[in-house]
Amino acid sequence: MRWRDVRAVLFDLDGTLLDSAPDLGHAANVLRERRGLAPLPLDAYRPHASSGARGMLAVGLGLGPDDAEFEAAKAEYLQVYEQVMLQRTAPFDGVLELAQRLQALALPWGVVTNKIERFALPIAARVHPLPAAAVVIGGDTTPHAKPHPAPLHEAARRLGVAPAHCIYVGDDERDIVAGRAAGMRTVAACYGYLGQDNAVARWGADAHIDHPLELLNFLDLP
Repeated sequence: MRWRDVRAVLFDLDGTLLDSAPDLGHAANVLRERRGLAPLPLDAYRPHASSGARGMLAVGLGLGPDDAEFEAAKAEYLQVYEQVMLQRTAPFDGVLELAQRLQALALPWGVVTNKIERFALPIAARVHPLPAAAVVIGGDTTPHAKPHPAPLHEAARRLGVAPAHCIYVGDDERDIVAGRAAGMRTVAACYGYLGQDNAVARWGADAHIDHPLELLNFLDLP
């Protein structure tokens, strides 16, 4: 299967382009250390990395949004994460080459993430290959975050490409829900942070990939 009318490719960030779990988990361990708790291994945090601060606080401190301490802990967590978010984060294997291939094809690509601009923009400016992205949309760029389609529509608008001619790649069900709602083709990144008890086959993605470079198999390459 090849899609012949693709004019742009959009990606989720954490768990799709970048392995940011080491920094996300480290920030949670800093909070544990401040509370006299031993650090948890990265493997405990990795399946929940796509959930951001909410996932890290659930694992690291056992806190959820309904807990009275949650908002204060979240603010503390984000402050710590901002200080460490560029220390261990790196692109997944194959992402650099994929970006180079897309650029060689003159196919614009960009990022649509629920990570707010406070974090998404500095990361996009400093972690390769993200500085080459044609557009970066954060979780607070529009009034709605994924799974609402608004961030994806905004990315397509900035690129000047109709949503029907875009692919959206993500590692979480909300990515596929958002992509479908936006009228884009959707690809599930099965190498990312799929979490526990995942059911990727039921997400309704148009395609699945186990490595970033497999995305090229769906493009009509010259």
